[in-house]
Amino acid sequence: MRSSEATDPDAGPGPVLTVGSTAVIYLLDDERVVRRYREQHDLSREVEIMRHLGAHGFPVPEVFAAHGLDLEMERLHGPTLLQSLAAGETGIPEAGHLLADLHRRLHAVPPPPGERDGVVHLALHPANVILSERHGPVLVDWEVARTGPAALDVAVTAVIIAEVAVDEDDVEYSKAARALLAAFLTAADDDPVPHLAQAVRIRGEDPSLVPGETALVEPAAELVRHFCTL
Repeated sequence: MRSSEATDPDAGPGPVLTVGSTAVIYLLDDERVVRRYREQHDLSREVEIMRHLGAHGFPVPEVFAAHGLDLEMERLHGPTLLQSLAAGETGIPEAGHLLADLHRRLHAVPPPPGERDGVVHLALHPANVILSERHGPVLVDWEVARTGPAALDVAVTAVIIAEVAVDEDDVEYSKAARALLAAFLTAADDDPVPHLAQAVRIRGEDPSLVPGETALVEPAAELVRHFCTL
């Protein structure tokens, strides 16, 4: 897409709440936000998946409307799990169990109509879990979600956490990530090892990763493999 076709993030419908790699979240009011993608994006699949999951009781933001590049959704009040971990409000073992439980609940939802596999999020990590005051933990950012095997979802989450664990630039965060990875893998139901190669491909294709981060993906997968053989 040419840059002239990209949405101007400064011309939003309200104050900027969050700036992500592919979208900007604008605040409409106390109950609603708009997720506006910067470039052309088909919202139909994302909306279909979120509404399917919501109808089966899985914690996703309610979708009010979708048009153009805009996804109007319920505003969630509360910190992300990552923020809660950093503030010491949530312990690492608790966070590992919470992530595993979200996987368990997600993969228990029946497949969407016409699909053989259930929904996989493929970005289920602490920054995408909001500890909502009203609903409890809610999983957000369904941009890359699709259907697939549950163990692939677990593998991608494990690799994402392990990327922080193998990053030697911040020893403190690396140590905490290793502990979180161990807690998550212990609590998870599915074995990620058979799906690590595909998880590496998925992470390597993530456009939000800079070259230095992309270089961490392979070592991260090897760390996951190591933890699973202990």
